[in-house]
Amino acid sequence: MKLFMDTANVDHVAAVAAWGVLDGVTTNPSLVAKEGKKFKPTVLAMCELVPNVSAQVTATDFEGMKKQGEEYASWHAHVVVKVPMTVEGLKALHYFRFKNIRTNTTLVFSVNQAILAAKAGANIISPFIGRLDDIGEEGMDLIAEIMEVWNHCHFDTEVLVASIRHPRHVAQAARLGAHICTIPYDVFTKLPNHTLTDVGLKKFLSDWERAKK
Repeated sequence: MKLFMDTANVDHVAAVAAWGVLDGVTTNPSLVAKEGKKFKPTVLAMCELVPNVSAQVTATDFEGMKKQGEEYASWHAHVVVKVPMTVEGLKALHYFRFKNIRTNTTLVFSVNQAILAAKAGANIISPFIGRLDDIGEEGMDLIAEIMEVWNHCHFDTEVLVASIRHPRHVAQAARLGAHICTIPYDVFTKLPNHTLTDVGLKKFLSDWERAKK
């Protein structure tokens, strides 16, 4: 499973990329604004660190998405155009596939939406599990249903699990066969840690201090 980071913080991307485990980044204008940065320079900086950077369009109509998406794609070969799951977005996905511009469909909340996006030509779909959990549904059930459909239909669209809230979500996504997880930085930093690892390392070092004398 590929691991992406959901962020607009270039320093965080660089830090985790140094671990040798980071495959990409998902970002959007809200995340960039939160960092107090400009959109294009932020996207380009992250493109130098990872091979996939999903940059979200802000237009809501096909012509606007087409114009923005073509502009984003011209910035760098690592840019993936992120398109919302709407009827206008489906038109844009179809156009971008024809133009060999990579796309990521965002705000997917149902199997039907996932199927439509894949049929329209999305390279990646992003079901948001945390937001489903927030309204009392089980977000991981959606991933299980989507992966069941994918196993039958053999779409070439990758399933990216988004709106990750805790490390267990990452493990669950992997067990279900999802292709990608996009993970916030604070959750990413928890993934390498385990109490027993800390206890074991402390004991090894303590024993070494005694053994080397």
